[in-house]
Amino acid sequence: MTVEAEIARALGGLVGDRVYPDTAPEGVALPFIVYQQVGGAPLDFLEGLPDKRNGRFQIEVWAARRGQASGLIRQVEDIVRTDAALLGTTLSGALATYDNVLNWYGAQQDFSIWFSS
Repeated sequence: MTVEAEIARALGGLVGDRVYPDTAPEGVALPFIVYQQVGGAPLDFLEGLPDKRNGRFQIEVWAARRGQASGLIRQVEDIVRTDAALLGTTLSGALATYDNVLNWYGAQQDFSIWFSS
């Protein structure tokens, strides 16, 4: 299973499987989660290719209320850090956001996740 599929599997129970790469589809119900790989730490070997890769993943939650978004991002952090397939490392504290056009409350956080190539 890809790391992206593992993220969707691990977090899907929080939001009725509304977990999407990059952006959510138009008209999606709240709450939902969006994730995106935004970098990582490359491994360089003198010979051959590594069997592991590292990704920096930014995970965002969107909800109808601030309390719900804040609670979801805390649950996301707990799951990403403890899920056996992810075992992510927290790289930043949660950052609250608000979309004043859609009237959505969000939160985002970055994680380092090692995965098989």
